[in-house]
Amino acid sequence: MSLFDQLVSKTILHVPGPIVSIFAKKYIAGEALEDALDLTRRFNTENIMSTIDVLGEFIASKKEALYFKDQGLKVLQDIERSGVQANLSIKPTQMGLQLDPDFARVNVEELVASARKINNFVRIDMEDIQCTDQTLKLYRQLREPYAGHVGTVLQAYLRRTARDIEALSDGPLNIRLCKGIYREPREQAYKHPEVINMNFIHCLEKLFAKDAYVGIATHDSRLIFQAMRLIERYGLSRDQYEFQMLLGVDEGMRRNIINQGHRLRVYVPYGKSWLPYAKRRLKENPDIARQGLKQLLGLQETQRK
Repeated sequence: MSLFDQLVSKTILHVPGPIVSIFAKKYIAGEALEDALDLTRRFNTENIMSTIDVLGEFIASKKEALYFKDQGLKVLQDIERSGVQANLSIKPTQMGLQLDPDFARVNVEELVASARKINNFVRIDMEDIQCTDQTLKLYRQLREPYAGHVGTVLQAYLRRTARDIEALSDGPLNIRLCKGIYREPREQAYKHPEVINMNFIHCLEKLFAKDAYVGIATHDSRLIFQAMRLIERYGLSRDQYEFQMLLGVDEGMRRNIINQGHRLRVYVPYGKSWLPYAKRRLKENPDIARQGLKQLLGLQETQRK
């Protein structure tokens, strides 16, 4: 890790919002749902799907949870109205998971039921380790009655993930597999990047072996290469999996994936609560901050001959 990357990683959580916004624009569609829909329309013309996320998490009241549930319903309604190729991602803490798990389940089920009515889909995102058990329980409660319309997320940096796959394999599996981004203790999470990558491929193969539909969520070219080899080995058709990437990350890789005949979905977040999300993204990928700093200072990339 370069000195600049170390500096970003250590200081980004304390940087004022107006400064972060300069570097974070690539990661966020905008503050309004229409911003996310407009971006999705552009993606669709490039054969890219999206999953739309209303930014905001770890809410403090049931009133806030009901607000986010209503926003999720509006996302689904506007996806149907506009005819774009998109689904909905939600965070369990938005729905009140830490306030009252039963209350959160009712909220999430209303969203999933709404998605089923219009033949759409809701992805229940994974948050930090304190939410993992409750999130997987919520997915278990909904996956059979709403099969094909709900999925969740597993994180390859967690030591438990391979075991979670085994525990979940007694029913339908629709999983987004990502590396993971929250800061967790060493006892619960792998820390070495190479080990995380090895566990990602190990878990991906376990999922394929169990006939899971997997959203392969990474912009790491090494993992994408190995994932494509597994797809070939298991003889999967393009409707049995998809690649997923974050908004603003490695657009060239996006094109490469599509040009090789694979389906791709981009995570499209919007909303006024963008700051915590943007800081996590910058911490994970300081290169965005480097590029933004060059633009801010009017510097141009030196061309290589």
